[in-house]
Amino acid sequence: MTNERIEKAAFAGGCFWCMVKPFKEWEGIIDVVSGYMGGHVENPTYEDVKKGDSGHLEVVEITYNPALFTYEKLLELFWQQIDPTDAGGQFQDRGHSYTTAIFYYNDEQKKAAEHSKEELANSGRFVKPIVTAIRPAETFYRAEEYHQDYYKKEKAHYEEDRAKSGRDEFIKEYWH
Repeated sequence: MTNERIEKAAFAGGCFWCMVKPFKEWEGIIDVVSGYMGGHVENPTYEDVKKGDSGHLEVVEITYNPALFTYEKLLELFWQQIDPTDAGGQFQDRGHSYTTAIFYYNDEQKKAAEHSKEELANSGRFVKPIVTAIRPAETFYRAEEYHQDYYKKEKAHYEEDRAKSGRDEFIKEYWH
């Protein structure tokens, strides 16, 4: 038996297909699962979420070892995947289910998220205000199996969709 501490983090960054790969292959990241959080319907389907009927956001739930990959590093990586000034969705994906949020599981995560958002707002990196919500974690609903590790399962479609989205150009402009 190890005394390894395992924690969870959840981030909404637009389409969850594009949010798995950036987190997936780091030491200390145990799992990254696509799913839904923050709505009012139990066991929502992809169709419910996409239509906007459930109130959920597309999220990734990350299981990690904070001794190997800190929550602060997760936050830093999260900010670098999104346009935190866009309240209407992310890139080509529009609507509530594609808006950004940090879902915190405890007060420590809440404080770290608020601090990182404030630092980003004060950095001068963006002219417009940072609109990413910081919300308490709610029930996580795992997305349908075909959404899990989509970037591996449907590589050509994933790469085509990502190329059309404008996400990579945005990341390059603001973070590199």
